Amino acid sequence: MLTINRRVGNALGFLACAALMGYALYAQHVLGLEPCPLCIFQRVAVIAVGVLFLIAALHNPASNKGALAYGVLIDLATLVGIGISARHIWIQAQPPGSVAACGADLNYLLEIMPVTDVINKVLFGSGECGKIDWSLLGLSMPWWVLISLVALGAWAAIVNIAARAK
Repeated sequence: MLTINRRVGNALGFLACAALMGYALYAQHVLGLEPCPLCIFQRVAVIAVGVLFLIAALHNPASNKGALAYGVLIDLATLVGIGISARHIWIQAQPPGSVAACGADLNYLLEIMPVTDVINKVLFGSGECGKIDWSLLGLSMPWWVLISLVALGAWAAIVNIAARAK
């Protein structure tokens, strides 16, 4: 059976997050797909997961307790991202016009409102996030982000929680 040490496992998790962000930027700047507010929140979640994987790889704690802490932190970040992706998928599944729109882009909202109000408005009223302008194998981008975050969360648990120090 192939075994992998924690440092390499966490570095691979970071590289997977970097690849996800690389494709997101490619989709935005080359394919011309502008991210909606929920897409931006999903990017923040993927970046947070990637940064935690990178810190875990660089620190490479010798103890199982330290690795457990990183595994739990990474999994908490993936759960936040999964929740955002699930909300985005739900919005996309609603009939057009049935979900209230934010009415402004995220940058403008951040200029005129406190961050907590912006988060609330985006998560509970994002009609413009219902548009599906990209799909692969019949699944929209939020589906692929959700699948990726589930896989990354499982990977974090395998590398940092389930595995013994190597």
